[in-house]
Amino acid sequence: MSQFPTFEVVPAVDVQDGEAVQLVQGERDSGKRYGDPVEAAQRWLDEGAETLHLVDLDGAFDGERVNADAIAGIVDAAGEDVGVQVGGGIRTAADAETLLELGVDRVILGTAAVENPDIVAEIDERNPGSVMVSLDAKDGEVVVSGWTEGTGLDPAEAAARYEELGAGSILFTNVDVEGKLEGIDREAVERVVDTVNIPVVASGGVTDLGDVDALREAGAAAVVVGTALYEGRFSLRDAMQA
Repeated sequence: MSQFPTFEVVPAVDVQDGEAVQLVQGERDSGKRYGDPVEAAQRWLDEGAETLHLVDLDGAFDGERVNADAIAGIVDAAGEDVGVQVGGGIRTAADAETLLELGVDRVILGTAAVENPDIVAEIDERNPGSVMVSLDAKDGEVVVSGWTEGTGLDPAEAAARYEELGAGSILFTNVDVEGKLEGIDREAVERVVDTVNIPVVASGGVTDLGDVDALREAGAAAVVVGTALYEGRFSLRDAMQA
C-alpha cells in the first residue's frame, strides 16, 4: 500500500466503549455516538473510501488498546485493496507489530513517539514506511495523552525530527478546531508541510468541501474527515470527486 499517490479524503472511525464516536476538541465525554464501528466503516467502504483512519479512543486516553476486536473487524472488512491506519494506545514496538501483522498498513504513534522517539526508528527498521507520527497541536504546541498534556514542542520542528527518525508520514491534527465544524487553520498545516518531504495528512475542523480543497492546496497528502461526514455536511463521494 503506497503512501497517498494522489490526494485522498480519509474517513475517520473513532472507537470508544465499542461504539463509533466523534469527540469535540478531544474532550473524553463530549462526543456523539454513531453505533457499531464495523458498520460505520462499511458505510465509508461502500462510498468508495481508499483508506480508513481508525482510532481506539479508550487506548489513547488509558494507554492500552481496548477496542481490538472492533479494529480487527474493520481491517477484515477493508480487505487488501483499502489502506488502514490505526492509532490509540500503541505504546510499544510489540503493539505496533501486532497491528501490522493483522493487516494494518500504518500505525499511528502519538504519545509513544514523544516519550520515546527511538520507537519510530525501531518499528520502521522492520516495517519501512509503516509509522505515521501523530502531532496534535493546541495553541501552537504539540500535546499528548489524549490532548491533555503540553510538550513545549513546535509541530513543524517536531515533524522534521520524526522524518529523520524514519517516520513514513505525519498526521497533523489541529486540536483548536477539532470536531467543532467551524473550519480549518490552513497556515498551521502549511507550516508542517513546508518543513518535511514525507506526506502530511491533515485532520481537524473540516466543515465543508471548501476546507477539503484548501487543505489539498496547502500541500496535504490527504485529509481525515470525521464529524462533517457523520453529520451529513457532505458525502464522501462528493468530497472525493471535488
